[in-house]
Amino acid sequence: MPKQYPKEQRDRAVRILPDRLDDYPSMYAACNAIAPKLGIGPETLRRWGLQAQVDSGLRGGPTSDELMEITKLKNRVRDRGSC
Repeated sequence: MPKQYPKEQRDRAVRILPDRLDDYPSMYAACNAIAPKLGIGPETLRRWGLQAQVDSGLRGGPTSDELMEITKLKNRVRDRGSC
């Protein structure tokens, strides 16, 4: 089961990451350097950063709101199918 981080910690990490990306050759390198200082895993920070880019329209893909709606619909279908 994935570890749950406080919302404040996630928000702070997502604010810091874009400001530091220019200092590194890739998002992967930036996350490997920054994540330990924030007390999170590099892959977690990378995924948060990518999702923040999607949510702000800088990258294509389903937004956080859309992913939440998809999850709700899947749960609804699963619950109806088990009857």
